[in-house]
Amino acid sequence: MTREKSCILGALSGALTGDALGVPVEFQARESIRKDPVTGMRAYGTHKQPAGTWSDDSSLLLCTVESLIECGAFDAADLGRRFVRWKNECHWTPYGEVFDIGNATSQAISRLASGVQPEEAGGNQERDNGNGSLMRILPLALWFSHSRADVLAGAAARSSSLTHRHPRSQMACIFYCLLVQKLIAGIAPVTACDEALNVFKDLKCLPAFIVELPQFLSLSADRIASLAETEIASSGYVLHTLTASIWCLLTSDSFDQTLLKAVNLGSDSDTTGTVAGGLAGACYGVQCIPAGWKSVLARHEEIDLLFAKFMAGKTSAGR
Repeated sequence: MTREKSCILGALSGALTGDALGVPVEFQARESIRKDPVTGMRAYGTHKQPAGTWSDDSSLLLCTVESLIECGAFDAADLGRRFVRWKNECHWTPYGEVFDIGNATSQAISRLASGVQPEEAGGNQERDNGNGSLMRILPLALWFSHSRADVLAGAAARSSSLTHRHPRSQMACIFYCLLVQKLIAGIAPVTACDEALNVFKDLKCLPAFIVELPQFLSLSADRIASLAETEIASSGYVLHTLTASIWCLLTSDSFDQTLLKAVNLGSDSDTTGTVAGGLAGACYGVQCIPAGWKSVLARHEEIDLLFAKFMAGKTSAGR
């Protein structure tokens, strides 16, 4: 297996693994988790689910993977239909049940189901900057890993808009995708973060980019890596999740250390785990995911087949 393929598969599997690690402690306070930290896959907890259960984060990520495979390209209408199918018919759920869904995502998918144009469905107010599009954006970064930055950014922004249309959410997705692109290329995390930020600052691809840009200027590697854990917020706010996930990558030396650090931050632990898991997998490769974690993931055999199809589709599309 080539290094690039390992990193792409690592990113996908890493995201699901991080999600499943975080599900049992979602919404728990950091201080509470510190008394009984997550050290591996555990059962029940917050949502009373078996070990290896992933949440809406992974469901929507898998819908995105499936859409890219079936369409051979980003197709907002097709993706929107799959999101509706997930919410209404439990498509790509671990056990035929939707047990966790954010309000903004739920409302946007309801608008999709009612016939609203896909890229108009997401909320675009200040209060709509949750992490519900960031948690599922990874497949776009991987599909467009060899594309120009503006092409990747455009796809990421359009995909975000299905559930989160505010420019800040779209820009968070763009930055994350640029960082993943750098990691897939084999660039070390510190350098990848700074190179992604430099590319990001030059894009100016959204009407509100200049207004929102100051929100992102603190995402330099030196600044993030210098933060203490007490300065890292792990709420559902999109910039909290983005910053926390990058911090976990920059202050860790391995895949498992990155993920355990992410989920033990508490609060929105499954999404921090998902987003950090995508980064860690892209950095370290699929071979670095502990076999005992990956093997207990719900529907792991079906997921492996889906990811194999993704790699084949990406290759045949020349991406």
